[in-house]
Formats: sequence, structure tokens, C-alpha cells
Amino acid sequence: MKVKVKFFTSLREITGKKEDEIQSPITIRVNELLASLSEKYGREFTEYLYDERGKVRTYIQILVNGRSINVLQGFETKLREGDSIAIFPPVGGG
Repeated sequence: MKVKVKFFTSLREITGKKEDEIQSPITIRVNELLASLSEKYGREFTEYLYDERGKVRTYIQILVNGRSINVLQGFETKLREGDSIAIFPPVGGG
């Protein structure tokens, strides 16, 4: 299974990439994808994404094929071949 992950703003700087393609021999869930990305990109990525209790920071938005995981099955959302995952840090405005 192959999925595409898109990074924005600070995550782009941390990863050095606009997007990445992740392959897995099995079906994975959003939480497993995030753990895999943390392992791949290291401490700075992990500290940006997770709080001190190991929970994804509440202000991080994750979309699967343009839909918030909050309207799907949250971090337990199963990913499928060809899915596009976008990880958005907080959005500022004025």
C-alpha cells in the first residue's frame, strides 16, 4: 500500500520536503502513519507533532483525501492505496 503525505509550513522546514510517499506492506491507520513519520524524521518532527504526554497536539489538523479525520474515524482511520494525507499546523490569520 502506498499513500502520499503533504507537509505544510513548519513541517515542510522540518522534513525538508513538500510531500513524501509512504509504503507499507499492510493497511495502516492514521496513528500508525504518524508514528512512522516521527521515526523517519526524528525528534524535531516528533516534538512538533506530539505533546509531552505523547498525544497529537490539538491544533494539528489532519486531512485524508480532503476530509478531516475528525469526521472519519479519528486517528483510527484506515488508510487505503493512493490516499492523500495532509498535515496542517495551526493557521494564523487576522
